[in-house]
Amino acid sequence: MRIAVFFVGEVDDRGFNASALAGVVAARDQGLAELSVVRGVPYDQGVIRNALRETLSKAEGLIFVGGQGNLAVPEVAAEYRDHHFAIVQGAHLGRNLASYDVRQEDSAFLAGVLAARVSQTGAVAHLSGHRVKPGLKGRAAFVGGVHHVAPDMPVLTGFCGTQDDSNVTHQWASAQAGAGADVLFTMLNAARDGAIAACHETGMRQIGNALDWVKMIPDIFCASALAQIDRAVIRAITDMVAGHVPSRIVEMGLADRDDSVALSLHPDLEKGHRDAVSTVAAQIASRAITVPVAYDGPEFTLETGEASWTEHA
Repeated sequence: MRIAVFFVGEVDDRGFNASALAGVVAARDQGLAELSVVRGVPYDQGVIRNALRETLSKAEGLIFVGGQGNLAVPEVAAEYRDHHFAIVQGAHLGRNLASYDVRQEDSAFLAGVLAARVSQTGAVAHLSGHRVKPGLKGRAAFVGGVHHVAPDMPVLTGFCGTQDDSNVTHQWASAQAGAGADVLFTMLNAARDGAIAACHETGMRQIGNALDWVKMIPDIFCASALAQIDRAVIRAITDMVAGHVPSRIVEMGLADRDDSVALSLHPDLEKGHRDAVSTVAAQIASRAITVPVAYDGPEFTLETGEASWTEHA
């Protein structure tokens, strides 16, 4: 079966896309399907729709990686009823459309718990790029984790509009540090480099996501909210080849007894922090804690290069 795996933005991003690409490589090595990769598509819904239609002339199935596909893919799937579709981090279902969701919000909640515990200034931050559903859920979960520990702690949360432009993220992260945050949770792709540079300059600690950033840059990252997107990609390919279209969104999270998500911790963290994270993880797994997926509080923004607060619903 010819299956195209479709990416928005850079693939070798040391983040979400890189994890998904590892799943493609693993599936190809296993001989699961005849796989091709579409990469570098800009985050523009019109461009995405056109690229999807062009891709479908060469493939029987298409797997879209990322929440950016939640708008275009259901529409295109309705047009191409003889093709097979899946969205990794998706929120839509159809006769020929499946969705798989690695619950990165679970590890984001744990990141919030840790951030609140290790902060010395009493303020933490979150920075993401595209305002898509997985990113919004991850932000809500991080804030929820912070407030689980410290209900009144300020969280300087913002979406900078790009996953790949490090100049933009450097400006945002520097401003968040200047506004008092000493721990920053990033949900970014290649643009994480800008936030890393800001942390080097300001002394702010960072919590990464998707991959294990603690192993890669331990002097900056005190933790990383793991989300093994590769597993969802392999599951989507396997189901598609078998002709199986799940009738529900396939969730892969702590409450599903799935270890695709976890919080990687710096080895120098105190035992009390480790124990607290383990306790909360167990509570999420047992459903004693419900991870929030919506946030309607204030957002941190940049106006003429300065930080300010704005209410965002």
